[in-house]
Amino acid sequence: MSQAEVPTRKATPVSQAEVPSRRTVLRGALAAGALAAAPGAAHAAESRAPYRNPLVEQRADPHITRHTDGRYYFTASVPECDRIILRSSRTLGGLSTAAETVIWTRHTTGDMAAHIWAPELHRIGGRWYIYFAAAPADDIWKIRIWVLENPDSDPLRGSWTERGQLTTAWDTFSLDAHTFTHRGDRYLVWAQHEPGLDNNTGLFLSRMAGPLTLTGPQIRLSTPEYDWERVGFKVNEGAAVIKRNGRVFMTYSASATDANYCMGLLTADARSDLMDPASWAKSPEPVFVSSEETGQYGPGHNSFTVAEDGRTDVLVYHARPYRDITGDPLHDPNRHTRVQRFGWRPDGTPDFGVPVRS
Repeated sequence: MSQAEVPTRKATPVSQAEVPSRRTVLRGALAAGALAAAPGAAHAAESRAPYRNPLVEQRADPHITRHTDGRYYFTASVPECDRIILRSSRTLGGLSTAAETVIWTRHTTGDMAAHIWAPELHRIGGRWYIYFAAAPADDIWKIRIWVLENPDSDPLRGSWTERGQLTTAWDTFSLDAHTFTHRGDRYLVWAQHEPGLDNNTGLFLSRMAGPLTLTGPQIRLSTPEYDWERVGFKVNEGAAVIKRNGRVFMTYSASATDANYCMGLLTADARSDLMDPASWAKSPEPVFVSSEETGQYGPGHNSFTVAEDGRTDVLVYHARPYRDITGDPLHDPNRHTRVQRFGWRPDGTPDFGVPVRS
């Protein structure tokens, strides 16, 4: 059955009462948390991977953007959670060996002193912006969204200025900000804990008045409701947007950051009002999961870019080359940045395949 044929669930405005959690009976390995790929899928996926994998070791939550200057710019979380790095290359493969520049370092006291996570680099209005998560030194789980700005044409040069916290409707745990434009409007999607809900984070959307300010209401796009979104932690996070075939596709990641981590999908018609929760449909099963056959586990927190030909779509994500982890998965450093080409089904939906083998 194609992605377009499976039942979907609509998004919900934040003002609406929470919909009771819907427990889905998942089949076989998925229900057990094994998330194994279908036999033979790994072989079909080899053609998706003309790139060296892992692309960059020990870099999680990767974000790669190809700028109008033809260069690829890469940033990601580092295991020490203490700095923001950038790399640049004319080719995707070149990011593997490109020099890594530290463009900002955490504070030693006060705000932005801990859990420096998931930076994203965006060019808006002739300036570069980095959205990232950080917490204060005296309350390391008080994680919020912060912004850096650089007016230089080259993000590896010039000065990065701290522009402060990006304010959302609630002062609660929030992270993984991703901005995109659609039909002349700029939007921000992010993960946040909604007061009164029994989950860790859901996904929220708002229009932006500028790169530093949200405007109007924010709506809830998704909250963890299916079994595969609630393993270890009840999490929806790390959203990324790609627009193709008359639709807006938003991927996100779910569950704990071990082998159960996986990607879900929200879909809206490109002609619809993205701020209307009814415009979004949620796929009831994950679209990218761990693969026993290729030996890659916990794929997620993705971004999208294009190949050097400017047309071929490329999935950027992190995964580990092993299932078993000692201790807290967040403290395991081996989430490696990976890239692979992906295609589109006849019904116009993305076909990510399985994580390719290294």
